[in-house]
Amino acid sequence: MSTPDPALMVKIEAILYLKARPLKLGEIADYAHCDRDLVQSALEQLVADYGQRDGALEVVETSEGYGLQLRSGFEILVQTLIPIDLGVGALRTLAAIALRKGITQTELVDLRGSGAYQQVQALVEQGFVQKRRHKETRSYWLQVTDKFHRYFQTEKLPKPLAAYSKAPATPAPLESEFEQLPLDNRP
Repeated sequence: MSTPDPALMVKIEAILYLKARPLKLGEIADYAHCDRDLVQSALEQLVADYGQRDGALEVVETSEGYGLQLRSGFEILVQTLIPIDLGVGALRTLAAIALRKGITQTELVDLRGSGAYQQVQALVEQGFVQKRRHKETRSYWLQVTDKFHRYFQTEKLPKPLAAYSKAPATPAPLESEFEQLPLDNRP
């Protein structure tokens, strides 16, 4: 097998950097306007090259695809340089959006209360949530961004068992769907 084209390797490196999320081989080939076999060879060389470097970045292959990421051990630096200033309410609102994998702002306000309006605005300003007009309602559609996944390192979280089965996963019930029980069991 011949050595991959260095220009293609640089192009793939730029694609991985700009997309800031793992990409499947086919996606990378489409973005690079190149044959999948050439992209595969270039990716293998990139992984090897980054593995030999003593740098902060690495190219890794995950179940979601190939990605350019910060090596482990730099989490403290990330939290120091990019601290988040979110209160408990905003974190709960962010969790509700993430767990639902997207939600209308109207549904979120029904779920979290009117304070969600300010919390959503703060989350949008910090880049954790994106907000767009919903096509079918007058509300906004809210969903988490790539920054959310990078910051909270969601790809490193254990996957629920449903993620490994072929059957579609049912969304986890939210706190409001649980029956409220008294804390003490006295009659």
